[in-house]
Amino acid sequence: MAIKANLFVLALSLLIIGIFSSSASIALQTSRPTSSKWTPRFLGGHSKPLIQNRQQQPQYQYETRYFSQPLDHFSFSDLPSFPQRYLISTEHWVGAQRLGPIFFYCGNEGDIEWFAANTGFVWEIAPRFGAMVVFPEHRYYGKSMPYGSRDEAYKNATTLSYLTAEQALADFAVLLRELKRDLSAEVSPVVLFGGSYGGMLAAWMRLKYPHVAVGALASSAPILQFEDIVPPETFYDIVSGAFKRESTSCFNTIKESWDVLISESLKNDGLLQLTKTFHLCRTLKRTEDLRDWLDSAYSYLAMVNYPYSSDFLMPLPGHPIREVCRKIDGCPHGTSILERIFEGVSVYYNYTGGVDCFQLDDDPHGMDGWNWQACTEMVMPMSSSRDASMYPTYDYNHSSFQEECWKEFKVKPRPRWITTEFGGHDVKTALKKFGSNIIFSNGLLDPWSGGSVLQNVSETIVALVTEEGAHHIDLRASSSEDPDWLLEQRATEIKLIKGWISDYYEEKKAIIDM
Repeated sequence: MAIKANLFVLALSLLIIGIFSSSASIALQTSRPTSSKWTPRFLGGHSKPLIQNRQQQPQYQYETRYFSQPLDHFSFSDLPSFPQRYLISTEHWVGAQRLGPIFFYCGNEGDIEWFAANTGFVWEIAPRFGAMVVFPEHRYYGKSMPYGSRDEAYKNATTLSYLTAEQALADFAVLLRELKRDLSAEVSPVVLFGGSYGGMLAAWMRLKYPHVAVGALASSAPILQFEDIVPPETFYDIVSGAFKRESTSCFNTIKESWDVLISESLKNDGLLQLTKTFHLCRTLKRTEDLRDWLDSAYSYLAMVNYPYSSDFLMPLPGHPIREVCRKIDGCPHGTSILERIFEGVSVYYNYTGGVDCFQLDDDPHGMDGWNWQACTEMVMPMSSSRDASMYPTYDYNHSSFQEECWKEFKVKPRPRWITTEFGGHDVKTALKKFGSNIIFSNGLLDPWSGGSVLQNVSETIVALVTEEGAHHIDLRASSSEDPDWLLEQRATEIKLIKGWISDYYEEKKAIIDM
C-alpha cells in the first residue's frame, strides 16, 4: 500500500501527521496520545514523477496512455469523466491470437511511474510468459486527477467523495475490459499484481471481479488490519522488534528518547536547542513535528529493512536498521540520548551525507489522498504497547480519531465498511469457500505483515512467508545480492502463476474442443 509515515496511528500506506494541542503537551510528557490522526503510511507517499535519479532507475520501456473513466461507476448521474493514466508495454506480448496473458499491476496511492520503476519482478517475468504489462494509475493520484487538477479534486469532501477503493477497482475492471476489446484480446488471461495497498486492491479485485482475472499476487497486503481482526499494537510491536533484535540497547535508547525529547522542549530555548541538535532548516515550532519525523523514519526503516542496499525510499545500506543501531550504540561515552538518536536517524535521512539541514514538513498543507482514505474507509486501528513497543504507550481512541477527521475533512470514518465490502472476519472460511488463485506474500520483518494472511487457506490461496523479508521485497527487481530464500520465493510465485495460466488454457481448449 501516499503518505507521511506513521503519525501515531490510523491508516495507510501507507504517511503521517501528529495532532496534539499545546495545552495537552505537558500532560502527555510520558505517553503518546490516546489516538492520533493518521496511521503509519504505506510507501506511496514517496512516489514522485521520475525526474531525479533517473539513471539509477531500471529503464523499462512502456507507452503512456490515458483512458476516460466515469467519476462515479455506481450511479447514473451526469457527472464529468476524468483521464486515467496507464502505462502499457506490448514489447514481449505474443498477441491476442495466441492468448497472450496480461500482467496488470493495481496502482497504489501515488504516481504510477514510481511503482512501475520499483516493480521489477513483473517486468522481468513478462518475457517468459509472453505477457503484456499494464500499470494503471489510481484515481486522485499522480496525473489521474478528476475535476481537471489536484486543487479542484482535493477541494472538499464533496469532490473527494469519489476517492474510494471500490471506485478504483471499478476503474481497473473497466479499463481492462475496454483494453482487451480494443486489442481483440477478450480471451487473454489476466494476472493481477500489487504491493502494499496495491496488494490489497489486487486481492480484493480477484474476489470482487473473479471473471476479470485468473489470479492475483498480493504482496505485503494487510487486508486484516481493520476493526479488531488483529491486535491494534501489532504494527508498532513489529517495528520495535526489528530494532530490538539488532540491539537491546538501541531499542532502549529509542524508547527513552521520547521522554527526553519532551523534557528538552520544555526548557528555556528548548525548541531552539532541538533545532540545533537535529540540524533542522527552520526553527522547530512544535515538538510533535520532530516526534513525527522520527516516528516516520523508524517505521519506514522497518518496511525497507532489505538485506541489500537500495534507494527505494532513500539511499540506504543493506540491513539499514542494523546500521542505525550501530550508529546509536557506537557514539562516544558522554553522548546525549538525543545526539545518539540524531546519529541513528541520519542513516535514513542522510546516508549519503549530502544533506546540510532537514525539512520536517514534506506536505505543508497536511492534506493528501491517503489521509482522506484513512478518514473514510481505510480505518486501521493502531496502538502502542507498554513493554514490547519502543514508542510511547498509547491506546487507539476512535472518538478522538473521528473528531480529527471531522476537523480535517468534515467526514466521519466508517470503520466497518471495508470488512462489509471485502470481508476480513473469519477470512479463512470465506476465502476457502468463495476464493481461489491468490498468493499472499509477506516478510515477517515488514510491520504490515501482521495484518496480512500468513497461513495457507486452501490449495489455491497460498501464503508465502519469509522470516527475513521486508515490504514487498519479492516485487522488486532481481539483484546479484538476492538471498537464496528470496530466489526460492519468486520461483514459487512463478510456478503458481504458470499453473493459473495453464489451467486457464486447458479450460479454453476444452471449450473449443466441445
